[in-house]
Amino acid sequence: MFIPVEAFIGWRYTRARRRTRFVSLISAIAIGGVALGIAALITILSIMNGFERELRDRLLGMSAHITIDSPAGPLPDAAASAALIGSAAQVVGVAPFITAEALLTHQGEVHGVRVFGIQPAREDQVTSVGSRMRRGDFNALQAGRFNIVLGRGLAEALRVELGERVTLVLPEPMRTAAGVVPRLKQVTVVGIFEAGVQDYDEATAFMALEDTGRIFRTAGRITGWRARLEDPFQAPSVAAQLQTRLPDLRVSDWTNTHTNLFRALQTEKIVMFVILLLSVAVAAFNLVSTLVMVVGEKQTEIAVLATLGMTPRRILRVFMTQGLMIGVAGVALGSTAGVLVALNVETIVGGLEALFHFQILSADVYYISRIPAELVPLDVVIAVLAATLLCLLAPLYPAWQASRIRPAEALRHE
Repeated sequence: MFIPVEAFIGWRYTRARRRTRFVSLISAIAIGGVALGIAALITILSIMNGFERELRDRLLGMSAHITIDSPAGPLPDAAASAALIGSAAQVVGVAPFITAEALLTHQGEVHGVRVFGIQPAREDQVTSVGSRMRRGDFNALQAGRFNIVLGRGLAEALRVELGERVTLVLPEPMRTAAGVVPRLKQVTVVGIFEAGVQDYDEATAFMALEDTGRIFRTAGRITGWRARLEDPFQAPSVAAQLQTRLPDLRVSDWTNTHTNLFRALQTEKIVMFVILLLSVAVAAFNLVSTLVMVVGEKQTEIAVLATLGMTPRRILRVFMTQGLMIGVAGVALGSTAGVLVALNVETIVGGLEALFHFQILSADVYYISRIPAELVPLDVVIAVLAATLLCLLAPLYPAWQASRIRPAEALRHE
């Protein structure tokens, strides 16, 4: 009684009868296509969000939220800058570091490496290197022992094990009576870490701060400070505040350091969204063929409705309503399925791997051996709105065609 006539008739046209079962089958296929497309869209976006979160966590675990150094070299007054950094809002940890580049050699293998001189106790306040140790002890980096911790990829490339000694070739040569010779220093491998990021695992090493200063002759001065924040997403604003307090130093945050990487991930996500949305569009425009068939079969009924006084605009609404019902049904089913799959993707993938005895991401090949997923409500809302808009546009032509049917011509042979 309270349902508009257009909606009532549109709903009746979607129901299967003896004469219209084929049309109803096509409608069901259209609903299934829309549902499958939007479910795939939500699931893939969630998986991409999960990989981005995993990569961000691994990067933030190895690099500090904010780095303060000097373009001119070692810091002239480290104590004063440390006090200003520690007093800033959101800062929960500060640690000094010395960084330099060198070569590591072992058993004929030579690889470039970026050496970080750190204090293990304070380094745990700003990074999670200590918790990412695969073998050895991060706290074995004690001053005077000239120990070193290598990334897993670097250790495998050098074919080195714990307790073995590797040779550090320094970039500044040493002048002797026999001429210029390279400066060499043997150090002992006491640990191997795995960050899950290629740049760190294959080209990064850690040593004690004092030992690094002696080897690279920094005259007791540090390269800079690294700070950790309570909320890493506040890094740009905190970095701007520190830059005003320390105008002579260079302040950078993790969003600037890895901006190209995260920008590439965002671009890839947008491209994937567009590609998957096109599949939803193909399914949505199957509604066109469905409604064209309905209009062709219902010409007589449309003509009768017109003779009873239904205006062309109301006839247009009938088929717009029918198309929207089919589209909304597909969107509702697909979004529900997509959300459920996204929330349980790890369980589903684990079950498939156990069933087929096949691991999708092998731990021996990939740094990530599982498929992570993070469901972002905004992505779901955007996907649902975009799919609904496509389903609303698809019935326009068939509905317009139905509104132009002339009763006299349609009823001529009845």
